[in-house]
Amino acid sequence: MVASKRRFEPNLQKVRIVVGKAPRRVYVCTRCLKAGKVVKAL
Repeated sequence: MVASKRRFEPNLQKVRIVVGKAPRRVYVCTRCLKAGKVVKAL
């Protein structure tokens, strides 16, 4: 086995989301954004 171990990193994007009461810039994976687990702040 000559191939090196490959790592799959999450696709993180810096997005403004509402955390608690105030909007904050947080790194969120694109899968979570697409699935609707995180809602963007307007």
